[in-house]
Amino acid sequence: MKQTLYLLSFMLFAGFISAAQAPNSIPGEYHLQGVMETASALLLKPDSTFELYFSYGAMDRQGNGKWQFQDGKIILNSRPRPERDFALVTSKIASDDFTTIKIVDSNAQILPFFETLIKTSGGEKYGKMNQEGIFQIPKTKTTGIDLFFTLAPERYTSFPVESDDNYFEFRIEPWIIEIFVENIVLKPEKDGLVGEHPLLKGDAFSYEKMK
Repeated sequence: MKQTLYLLSFMLFAGFISAAQAPNSIPGEYHLQGVMETASALLLKPDSTFELYFSYGAMDRQGNGKWQFQDGKIILNSRPRPERDFALVTSKIASDDFTTIKIVDSNAQILPFFETLIKTSGGEKYGKMNQEGIFQIPKTKTTGIDLFFTLAPERYTSFPVESDDNYFEFRIEPWIIEIFVENIVLKPEKDGLVGEHPLLKGDAFSYEKMK
């Protein structure tokens, strides 16, 4: 028992030393380089927190979390991503001849940027929401609904359906465009950082440190 406690204490102490030994030159603002039509910046703060910015097309996204320096590398982590980016508001049997998927939000301009995949016994039906946030197909037994946000393509939510309902109304959760980061690794180099990006494929992106 004493040996176990000793090992645990040693590991915690070693982790503290590793974080404490992060070079003072690491904190600062870093800008992503060499990715066309994309702007992204990372701010590493002296208190071991970070802010992340990403812009592509009409969509600006942000995230934040904590960074640590370990084995010569910077590791980024944010709070855990919530399980779902949408919430089911209403599900009911409607007296019409359609299966209706509707998304509601106070910002009506964003509604056409959502898509859905309706799973039925006869196959899958894919479609885009109209200006009112609605997509309809002829009434059919529904077994599941997937929802997608085209401006943040990595974000989707699946809902199983275990009823005869043919009207489904969803709301958008406020964190749908938040950037969530899990064990993103960056390596300090002479003029900046090299490593991963949470929204881009690859592990050799270059970030230049702003003077």
